[in-house]
Amino acid sequence: MKAKLRSIENLGSRKARRSQEAVANKSTLIDASVQEALDLQQAGQQTEAEARFTEILESQPKNPVVLYSLAAIKQNRGDGAEALELINRCLAVAPQFQQAHQAREVILKAQRSATTATARGNLDALPTGSMSADPRVSMALQLQGQGRSGEARELFGAVLEKEPKDFVCLYSLCIIAMQDRNPQQALLYIERAIDALPSYPAGHFARGTVLQAVGLYEEALKSFDEALRLKADYVEALNNKANLLHTLHRHHEALVCLEQATRLDPNDDKALGNLGYILTEYKKNALAAEYFSKVLDINPYYDYAQGLRAYALLHCCDWTNYDAHRDAIRQGIVEGRRVCNPLAFMALSDEPPEQLLCAQIFAQHRFPADPQPVWQGKIYRHRKLRVAYVSPDFREHPVGHALCGVLEQHDRSRIELFGLSLGIDDQGALRKRYKQVFDHFIDARELRTAELAQWVHHMEIEVLIDLAGYTSGSRLDLFAMRPAPIQVSYLGFPGTLGARYMDYILADKVVIPEENRPYYQEQVVWLPHAYFPADNTIAIAASTPSRADCGLPDEGFVFCSFNHDYKINPSVFATWMRLLRAVPGSVLWLMKLNDDAQSHLLREAEAAGVSA
Repeated sequence: MKAKLRSIENLGSRKARRSQEAVANKSTLIDASVQEALDLQQAGQQTEAEARFTEILESQPKNPVVLYSLAAIKQNRGDGAEALELINRCLAVAPQFQQAHQAREVILKAQRSATTATARGNLDALPTGSMSADPRVSMALQLQGQGRSGEARELFGAVLEKEPKDFVCLYSLCIIAMQDRNPQQALLYIERAIDALPSYPAGHFARGTVLQAVGLYEEALKSFDEALRLKADYVEALNNKANLLHTLHRHHEALVCLEQATRLDPNDDKALGNLGYILTEYKKNALAAEYFSKVLDINPYYDYAQGLRAYALLHCCDWTNYDAHRDAIRQGIVEGRRVCNPLAFMALSDEPPEQLLCAQIFAQHRFPADPQPVWQGKIYRHRKLRVAYVSPDFREHPVGHALCGVLEQHDRSRIELFGLSLGIDDQGALRKRYKQVFDHFIDARELRTAELAQWVHHMEIEVLIDLAGYTSGSRLDLFAMRPAPIQVSYLGFPGTLGARYMDYILADKVVIPEENRPYYQEQVVWLPHAYFPADNTIAIAASTPSRADCGLPDEGFVFCSFNHDYKINPSVFATWMRLLRAVPGSVLWLMKLNDDAQSHLLREAEAAGVSA
């Protein structure tokens, strides 16, 4: 179980509030905005409190109450590194803040048993005689374990002046550089470390991790393979290699790696979780749900596992424990925990405030805003407005079919159209049509996100429109880098993305009723007529199939639902069954997606008194 800061977590308690006021009274630090954020935190609204504290910190970067409170939220959500940085900043400006000192000890204790333990474990396995006898190395490692990376960096650097090939110093500086979000510097350090000790597997593993971070995927795979050649039972390397293979859509190879990892360590929650996730890609949802259950047995706090299990079961229309799973996930969202991704949560909750919270949690964790945005405020003055659409679905796909006709109706005298394709080229007629409709069509599959962001910036794109949201194949990390002055969400994901860098969402007043507007992070732009686009070039079929051709009876009313199976829940299905019982001779026509869903729905229908 992860360590929690009880004294910080309960900021509404009298003792905690007195501790804050003891600091605040000296410099009047609790103004109305801080008080509002504290009240949100006390009420258990952690996500809203975090957003408010983060906003306040931009104008009050040395407010110890804000730093302290934000550290509590980060630690209790599992972001120990960020929590430690914030609490160190807090103590730098308020060294008399006793509760902050106590909080720092709690954070350090948790980190020593997690991140530091992993790094130390790698170094403990060094060959005899490989570690420098210089006492400054041990001191630097202790400082690193305490989160005092700056001091550790100085000591490691001082040792390297005397011993330029010291593996421990070079390896540790690589880790620090990665924590500082400086992968290029990290790569320089780890290359030198490997030169110093080429037979040590952890060095190659670290190199693979750095290369993966900068998008050099094939080189990263070679490093993971070298680590595994040197240490065949290196579960962590198998995990990272599998994740990278999954990114490259080499799913079968990823499965082989993960199966090997779980054989080596049946209780490795990361391997089990990754295995479950890839099984969902293969539509093996029943088996995936079993793996997610194993993960939760081992680690109840595993990120998003509760939601992934529920989502996999919904794909099977297996509603065993549906209410309990749904309620636990909704409670987790309200508490600000990482229990479900926004796409899955849309099938579990119709409450807009909960959907906003879920999206904010996910965006802040998986796609945080880059602290150094690519676009720095320059105003572009082109003859035509430069608009770029970003999608994995410029092909045979529902989004692909819906949008193309609308793009063809854009006023080309006023708009210059760019298409950034993230998905496969299926060589189909629709793909060719998309290549013609855009003034500039870019196949961006192989471009790293940073490269794509720089391209958008270089082309001075003024409006960047995402068409995928949290669906498969999206690249929200591109938008997190803020390469364009105006960034818009449309079509692929009608819910809020919960990200501050998304400025607008296009909708109509059916998709987003006016009363739901407060629950969208984006500003809502209501289209004057209908939200959903239509292609007016599609011809009506020359012949209509008969009922018999479709397997339907000759007589009787036909109810239809051609939605994905995960969108069917017990309440909806019970309503359908009541309709069928109330309308003699009627039938329900569904889209078959998998055998598990069909068998479960037939069983539920029989239990409701409706024959197949």
